[in-house]
Amino acid sequence: MDIHDFVTFLEVSRTRHFGQAAKNLHVTQSAVSARIRQLEQQLGTALFIRERNNIQLTPAGEKMLRYAEVITTAWNRARQEVGLSQSGQLPFGIGGIVSLWDILLQTWIQQLHREHDELALHGETHDSDVLIRRILNNTLDIAFVFDAPQNDTLTIRAVATLNLIMVASQASNADQALARDYILVDWGTAFLIRHAQQFPDQPTPRLHIGQGRIALAFLLNNGGSAYLAESMVQPYLDEGRLHRINDAPAIERTAYAVYNSQNAKSELIEQLLDEMPAY
Repeated sequence: MDIHDFVTFLEVSRTRHFGQAAKNLHVTQSAVSARIRQLEQQLGTALFIRERNNIQLTPAGEKMLRYAEVITTAWNRARQEVGLSQSGQLPFGIGGIVSLWDILLQTWIQQLHREHDELALHGETHDSDVLIRRILNNTLDIAFVFDAPQNDTLTIRAVATLNLIMVASQASNADQALARDYILVDWGTAFLIRHAQQFPDQPTPRLHIGQGRIALAFLLNNGGSAYLAESMVQPYLDEGRLHRINDAPAIERTAYAVYNSQNAKSELIEQLLDEMPAY
């Protein structure tokens, strides 16, 4: 099997369009068709349902998606590690959900870059399920998530407790803030459950956002209210551009570092976590 076949399969599954996949991969559409056909012949099954303007994965294609991701990621990592072997640098892959890159990981990866020139750092953003899958198949060294799974293969370590507070562009109480341009930010499953318990009669928010940084920018430019990390909004509270809603309770979220217990870099990972700034 050719690695390009898997890359092409992933691109077609992402774009659901052979022509767009060809454009993105800088090859002809006939080359894309040939690669997919070759992969299907080798597997002995169809991977796509081909209808005009409607390309869908077959059940076999859905199953293949995960394996193709693992194969292409492992190949890219192998190329990186082999290429770095002569330089003496050690590849180190860091993954996190978007919200934790904003709050924790940007600062940490900068610290690692300054203090550990023996490491070749690679950062990725994915949702929690993809990150944990990457940790389990050893194509990522460490991941940072809110909702850590229970798995005997994984080592899980709490690294930060985030204090989420309700803030608004205008001083008000919680009922007023929830009723006026409230943004529901997705800080993970436990947060959403606690939020629903705390505000059972809340009107349905007009805006849901999965990233705290985007919600903050929206508040500053358009007004409204949202639960955001206190460390993220403190400068704007000090300036008076945002106001804390004092009768809305703070909600704590724990951020976890997750790595594969069988990772050969386990001791290094623990050392680097020990050096992580306190939050």
